[in-house]
Amino acid sequence: MRRDRMIRLLAAGTLVLSGAGCTGVSGAAVPERAGLTGTWRTAGCEFSRLPHGARIPIIPARLSAAMDRIERGGRERFAASFAGIEIDQRRVRAIVYRVPSAAFDDYVRQSAEDNCVVVRDAAHAVAELGDWHDRVVADLPYWTAQGVRIVTVGSRHDGVGVEIGTRDFERARRWLPARYGVEAPLVFVEEGLVTPLTSGRPTTPESGG
Repeated sequence: MRRDRMIRLLAAGTLVLSGAGCTGVSGAAVPERAGLTGTWRTAGCEFSRLPHGARIPIIPARLSAAMDRIERGGRERFAASFAGIEIDQRRVRAIVYRVPSAAFDDYVRQSAEDNCVVVRDAAHAVAELGDWHDRVVADLPYWTAQGVRIVTVGSRHDGVGVEIGTRDFERARRWLPARYGVEAPLVFVEEGLVTPLTSGRPTTPESGG
């Protein structure tokens, strides 16, 4: 289900853009409380979401449609608040991450209809993370020249930051904040060689092992 905005640097040096949304899958639960900040739930969460007799979680069409409405409206009208959305398959509900906004919260309530949607705080919205994402991607040739092998760049759907996957973890963790500032919302993860899915296209292994 994940549709995170992601740039992947393949071994051949080709940049591939996959997806445009910020959707994930979750099964975690956290304490929930009402209010503009913190976690709150729509009225639909008071009702059981699992169809009678169902042995495995399913995603009802109405919930899927509500998620599409929230994501589309979040990106087009509330980009300064909306961070991303994910599906909690076990509880058959959506989880929306947002920088606190009364206007966006009202939009979520209306768009959810009778579905269960949990709303949680996020540190950064898609508009801000999109700017950082594009800045890092524009600098990929620079980082390659510096010997920092960046494999992936993706905005996190929970609004934590822009995730940088790199084969040079320690170097990236020191050098990128030095260029962009220590307050830049960057999250570093160590990545190995990328193994593309079989597609019939030839790939060239990255030189230097």
